[in-house]
Amino acid sequence: MAEVHQTPPSLCCCRRPVPASLARCGGDSSQPSAVPGPGSSRCPLVDVASASNFRSFQLRHFHLDLRLNFAVKEMTGWLVLDLVPAKPGVQTLILDSHPSLLIQSIDCKVPEDGQEELVSLTYRVDPFTDYGSSLNISLPAAARPGRLVQISVRYSTTDGPAIWWLDSELTCGQTRPLVFTQGHSVCNRSFFPCFDTPAVKSTYSATIRVPDGVTVLMSASRSLYSQRDRVFQFSMDFPVPSYLVALVAGDLQHVDLGPRSRVWAEPCLLPCAVRKLGGSVERWLGVAEELFGSYLWGRCDVVFLPPSFPIVAMENPCLTFIIASILESRDFLLVDVIHEIAHGWFGNAVTNASWEEMWLSEGLATYAQRRITTEAYGDAFTCLETAVRLDALHRQLRLLGDNSPMSKLQVKFEPGVNPSCLMNLFTYEKGFCFVSYLSQLCGDVRRFDCFLRDFISEFRFRSVVAQDLIDYFLRYFPELMDASVSQREGLEFERWLSGCGPPLCEPDLSAGGALTRPVQDLCDLWRRGGTPDPHAVATFDLSAWSTLQIVLFLDRMLDLPPLPHGVMAALSGCYSSLFDGLNAEVQIRWLQMVARNGFYPELPRIRAFLHKHTSRMYTVPLYDDLVAGAMKHVAVEIFDQTQRRLHPNLRRTLTQILSQTSAAPTNQNGPAPPVTTATTGTTAAIALRNVNVSA
Repeated sequence: MAEVHQTPPSLCCCRRPVPASLARCGGDSSQPSAVPGPGSSRCPLVDVASASNFRSFQLRHFHLDLRLNFAVKEMTGWLVLDLVPAKPGVQTLILDSHPSLLIQSIDCKVPEDGQEELVSLTYRVDPFTDYGSSLNISLPAAARPGRLVQISVRYSTTDGPAIWWLDSELTCGQTRPLVFTQGHSVCNRSFFPCFDTPAVKSTYSATIRVPDGVTVLMSASRSLYSQRDRVFQFSMDFPVPSYLVALVAGDLQHVDLGPRSRVWAEPCLLPCAVRKLGGSVERWLGVAEELFGSYLWGRCDVVFLPPSFPIVAMENPCLTFIIASILESRDFLLVDVIHEIAHGWFGNAVTNASWEEMWLSEGLATYAQRRITTEAYGDAFTCLETAVRLDALHRQLRLLGDNSPMSKLQVKFEPGVNPSCLMNLFTYEKGFCFVSYLSQLCGDVRRFDCFLRDFISEFRFRSVVAQDLIDYFLRYFPELMDASVSQREGLEFERWLSGCGPPLCEPDLSAGGALTRPVQDLCDLWRRGGTPDPHAVATFDLSAWSTLQIVLFLDRMLDLPPLPHGVMAALSGCYSSLFDGLNAEVQIRWLQMVARNGFYPELPRIRAFLHKHTSRMYTVPLYDDLVAGAMKHVAVEIFDQTQRRLHPNLRRTLTQILSQTSAAPTNQNGPAPPVTTATTGTTAAIALRNVNVSA
């Protein structure tokens, strides 16, 4: 999954006692199961109301039958759960739910008793946290161990956190409305009642009924379509966790890219999307299969969504969701799509059993992504992209502090803390560095490729914890176990997992020197103080640089102290017109420099950018910088002019940013400190939004 700009709530960095019933996670790859098998690490799962009894059931399958009503922005229908009690005496089924999800009735039948009529069940909805509720269902006496029980929940849901209804004005074509769902991490409890934890996997099917002119896609294979009845049917035949169930419906068309891949988009976007992706998806899939084994999910389609999509991309099986804004940048598009393809093995096939170890998905997927780009585009490209991300990691660490529990790979949640707060660079880049270190230990990247391929084969369709990965690694390389590599002083595996701060070591990026050295040389030229010699500046032709090189240059310039007005004027004279013709990933960084340094001559470009771009990943960091400096009045003015074209969720976020007390005003030559918030009194509240990341 691609990165989001997220405000982190407080976390607990201490270990807490764990009930014995929740102490293990794992799984049995032979069948979908809600009862994780033997594992090797504690996994408290404090983020799910269903944690108190989901291991008492085996979830065989579930089916969704929903009707979409765009006029009232509502989904109505049924959820049918095929459950098998795993232990005697279980009288209550607890599912994760949400206040926006309205239950009409719950029924039950026990097919093995020959019972065909539904029996009405009693239930209650209890508060759980600010991101969900607890649905408690009283089971009939016939629900006994080993016997299939079918629970049918009739419900409706409107504007919960998983479901994003877009009026036609918020779509790219601005002609028809669109709806999509986004379940990661714990949002799908507002889409349908579920065991909303990655520890639980099952197959599913769906029947979706829509108005005329609407096409439905899901993270599954389409099994049937009735044009007369406007009914779409889908089937996912491999077990997946609840967060990977996704739906999008609207005016969508497709073009096939290859035998198992196609691109979907609104008609106005489709030609550009096809031109940008071409045959690349099949090529990337082929490289990934050579490295990690067969692709398991059949289809590998990509759908481009409007700027209201809250993150850059999401690795839903069979159907990657990706924000249309990223089409402007070839480098970022390439990296983001390859990252989501890598999740087909790491995250989707083998899943972290708890959100407290999200790095198992993102760190492994990031490593796999870079193996794919190395094979497809060479070491230099991969090292450049890695340098951009590791720079961002250290920037984030400076904002949060070396002792921040957010910097751990294994974060311990307090009850009620939303696990989405872990969507930060540590799960990606510190996780990547640990996986890269494991690869270095085995001494041969090809041997490590084989290890990862066999790891997927061993644990596919299961949910695992870090200790499962480590134990398998040490068994796979017994010579490393004999050498006690897990206990090397200063590089202990436990320190990697539970220690705060930066990665204990980072990979050698010297192979990218031909691309990164000119960037650093140009940064050094501008940071020496005063305006550099124009002839020296002219020796660097940025028009020949890649997007990633320019991004690295601007990110490092953003790290500098306030720049004098004369230096900003020189930078503007050299590069501003060039940046105007480049993509949003470049423009956002330049405009952040403008905002932080209060450089008013470039203000029209900020206005134009925020009038054009309504994506969260571009608007939020730029508004943050405007509000933190002397340009808050500009931010308020632009927001008033553009808010009708913003998704309500983004509108609320920007309203919160604008309500912050601005830092002390600065003159036009320098920025306000970018890490202060009056609402929390800490740097953490906007720290993650101040770091530009994409995948």
